Amino acid sequence: MRHRIAIVLAYLAFVAALAGGVWWVAMGTAQDQLARRGEADLALAADRLTNALQRYRQLAVVMADHPDMAPLLNGQGDAARARAMLVRMADQTGAMDILLVDAAGREVVAASDTPPSDHAGQPALTRALQGALGVDHQLDPRYGRRGFTFAAPIFSTAGPVIGALIVIADAEAVEAAWRGDNPAVFFTDDLGVVYLTNRSELLFRSRSGDSVRATASNRYLAGQVAPFVGHTQSHPFGHDIWQVDGGRYLPRTALHLTRDIPVIGMTGEALLDIAPARQIARLQAAVTAALCLAFGALLFLATERRRTLALANQRLEARVADRTADLSALNVDLRREVAERTDAEARLKRAQADLVQAGKLSALGQMSAGISHELNQPLTAIRSFAQNGQGFLARGKPEVAAQNLGRIAELADRMARIIRNLRAFARQESVPLGDVDLVAVVGVVLELAAPRLREAGVAVNWQAPSAPVIVRAGEVRLQQVILNLITNAADAMAGADPRRIDITLDQAGPRIVLSVRDTGPGIAEPDRIFDPFYTTKAVSADEGMGLGLSISYGLVQSFGGAIRGRNHPDGGAVFTVELDAVRARVAA
Repeated sequence: MRHRIAIVLAYLAFVAALAGGVWWVAMGTAQDQLARRGEADLALAADRLTNALQRYRQLAVVMADHPDMAPLLNGQGDAARARAMLVRMADQTGAMDILLVDAAGREVVAASDTPPSDHAGQPALTRALQGALGVDHQLDPRYGRRGFTFAAPIFSTAGPVIGALIVIADAEAVEAAWRGDNPAVFFTDDLGVVYLTNRSELLFRSRSGDSVRATASNRYLAGQVAPFVGHTQSHPFGHDIWQVDGGRYLPRTALHLTRDIPVIGMTGEALLDIAPARQIARLQAAVTAALCLAFGALLFLATERRRTLALANQRLEARVADRTADLSALNVDLRREVAERTDAEARLKRAQADLVQAGKLSALGQMSAGISHELNQPLTAIRSFAQNGQGFLARGKPEVAAQNLGRIAELADRMARIIRNLRAFARQESVPLGDVDLVAVVGVVLELAAPRLREAGVAVNWQAPSAPVIVRAGEVRLQQVILNLITNAADAMAGADPRRIDITLDQAGPRIVLSVRDTGPGIAEPDRIFDPFYTTKAVSADEGMGLGLSISYGLVQSFGGAIRGRNHPDGGAVFTVELDAVRARVAA
């Protein structure tokens, strides 16, 4: 026995060593592949940045040679005409500002209406006065935004430089095109400060002791530069691995890559999540260990089987006589066991049938809860319109009562559409989407919810845009989502003061973002708000089944959009619905 145990332990040690070696090789290979992909992504991001800034660089050079610029520096020329041209060029190119300054750094003419500032001593202007193109970047208090400065020299007819044409590009506009892309990319200047990034939490961060130098620099406001997110560096497999503590949008363990960009005087850096590489390495090591253990187990079982068979063969002849005598008793036991197994199989079939029936009842209960939640609000509106219609008939206003009856008919049609949508959802049917005016949808929802909001003493702050905002969605289902958010906000503000709901529309790239904010106590568990049957209301309260946000989540997902909920820094909860925008030409 001791001999067999020693063999098994030695084999296990061999398998562990082999799996460790496989993990090491796989991890190194995966990190090499990840590094190659990351370098390609970083090079692409750097090229996109330099290409985006190249037009402002060229604009500065071209405008410096314009015949209207040099005369202004000599006290001649038409300043109004020159400014109109600078304003037109700034509008066409998206430049934050275009300035004409003399050799002393004084502004002669500018495209913006901001108060002029002294540019003497600025690095870009100093370089331009030396006859070369000056490039610099800083957070200019004059504009309150990050910018890239390109200064092109203007030469006199005699030869010396008499001034410069300065073009200031909006860094945030350049950055917006790739914000949120993968991987996490950021660009640092010579002070080590993150000036451009697709992760806002990295902006104005500085590593090691660079924050002290950056704070003293005239590029940034005092105290604005913060230390970089905490990390430790290691170099296994020849790569730079960081441990990052920067929130959920940054990888905790990342492969760090760098790339010099001398054209703009910055260094491009990227953080690539190595969790997939680790997972691949662990998977390959686990597969190797499992195969080796399976082979070893089969070999061990085969050896043990041969030994057992040899021992059994030696005892077989002695046991034949005893076994013959026991055959009769075993035969009786076998018949009893067959009968027991037959009975157990019949009980199993009955239990399976009961489980199928229980599953049907459970599904029917969930569908009933969803239908009652979807139809309760239209039914409430029908009841309100019917009561109002009775009142108008009693006061002799049949035309207003007829309007209420028409609205009741519309709500009945809407209930039919809701039932049709729920039936289609239950059958896994696809309801076609269409172009929906989000402004009109919000107006209808506010009209339906007006009595309930007035009863709850809730004020609504909604500035409807003058033009339609067209999104891709289903009109009835989108009304249900927005109505659920508004009624939830009103319920959450019970006992609060003040009670106000703010509704806003914003454009976020190709999407429209609808925000609904209340002044209630906020969300206790933001991660669970979209779970089915999760609710913060009393069990006996109306609408307290916890299905509203879960159903809304599914509806918005069916539109190809996203719905999120969070707590506002100033108090209350904010729910946002993101939907795909439809271009104006297509909508028309």
